[in-house]
Amino acid sequence: MMKFKKALLFFSVFALAASQALAATEIQWWHAMGGRLGEKVNEIAAGFNSKQSRYKLVAVYKGNYADTMTAGIAAFRSKTQPHILQVFEVGTATMMAAEGAIKPVYKLMSDAGEIFTPDAYLSTVTGYYTSPEGKMLSMPFNSSTPVLYYNVDAFRKAGLDANKPPRTWPQVADYARKLIKAGYKCGFSTAWISWVHIENMSAWHNTPVGTKANGFEGMDTTYLLNGPLQVKHIQQLADWQKQRIFVYGGRRNLGNAKFVSGECPMYTESSAGYAGFKKGAKFEFRTSMLPYWPDQSGAPQNTIIGGASLWVLNGHSDAEYEGVARFFSYLSSPEVQADWHQFTGYLPITHAAYTLTKGQGFYAKNPGTETALLQMTLNKPTANSRGLRFGSYVQMRGIIYNELEAIFNNKKTAQEGLNDAVKAGNKLLRQFEKAN
Repeated sequence: MMKFKKALLFFSVFALAASQALAATEIQWWHAMGGRLGEKVNEIAAGFNSKQSRYKLVAVYKGNYADTMTAGIAAFRSKTQPHILQVFEVGTATMMAAEGAIKPVYKLMSDAGEIFTPDAYLSTVTGYYTSPEGKMLSMPFNSSTPVLYYNVDAFRKAGLDANKPPRTWPQVADYARKLIKAGYKCGFSTAWISWVHIENMSAWHNTPVGTKANGFEGMDTTYLLNGPLQVKHIQQLADWQKQRIFVYGGRRNLGNAKFVSGECPMYTESSAGYAGFKKGAKFEFRTSMLPYWPDQSGAPQNTIIGGASLWVLNGHSDAEYEGVARFFSYLSSPEVQADWHQFTGYLPITHAAYTLTKGQGFYAKNPGTETALLQMTLNKPTANSRGLRFGSYVQMRGIIYNELEAIFNNKKTAQEGLNDAVKAGNKLLRQFEKAN
């Protein structure tokens, strides 16, 4: 009889556990983090799942940023949308315009009864993803800004002081010449050339990319990225190519191998390139703030964010949204954010995560890892350095890439290429404005 009761108790407990497992509400998170970053995303999902049993978060890689956004839009139209969609920063205006497709994060958290204080997040991050009334529409996640990476070993070989990286663009050219003389194939290269050398270069010099505070004050904006500063900078890059002071590495971050291999000892890339470089580089490297043009009034100002945020899509149950809100609270916790920041090079999105990281001595042990944060908060953002909010900017990036490549191939001058980019971009803006 006793054995029967024990068996009955065992099967009752087993049945209860099985029913709880079956009852777990699944939450789909579509993201664009591949490689080492994707591994970390899976670790975050596993961490959330291990902390509770009511929800099961499933992280699904959907390709690069553009592919992920396209997949999310297509899924929404076919009513098979995920709960959470990672969208890069240039897709913000498009997501904001799709009011019926999104559930604002401030409302999600309020409905679920989750403690949510926007002031807990870094203002330079949240400002990008808030409504004109200051309400957060999406959840900041992987926020980055571009920095200058440099090969310490190469600097020493060329007789350069590794403790004094170049602060201005003329200094970059001087350093590059010495590096080439020391046997390196090029001086510097770059990833994300539109983001770094048009968008951030403009903000860093307190110069607009478009009217209406770079689109924050309305859709009836026009582009200004063919101004004197932008033309000067891009033409200089094109001229430097002839001496291999600068070498174009390709679209997005295809040129990263030029830095990791040691070919180009200086490289402008997202702060989030840190994890990949740390794994692949066989030399000591550090980071420094982006160079600036010393004759430009207002420089350096502050850089703007890249990366992406998490948007919640409409069409799911209250129980599922409660799970999304619980996950967002977990994701924003100091421990999770500090770990993500320290591993990836992305910014800590909360003040608490920054304080925790600093208290752990991470910045002291890893020189240069605080550069991105110091650079973004160097000065209070202006209308020119808050960020960008242009409709159809995903397509605009493609136009800019085409024109820059024409310039670097000596098919157009910088003035001609940027004029053509503005002309095509303004046409896109009017189409977006008309549709929304």
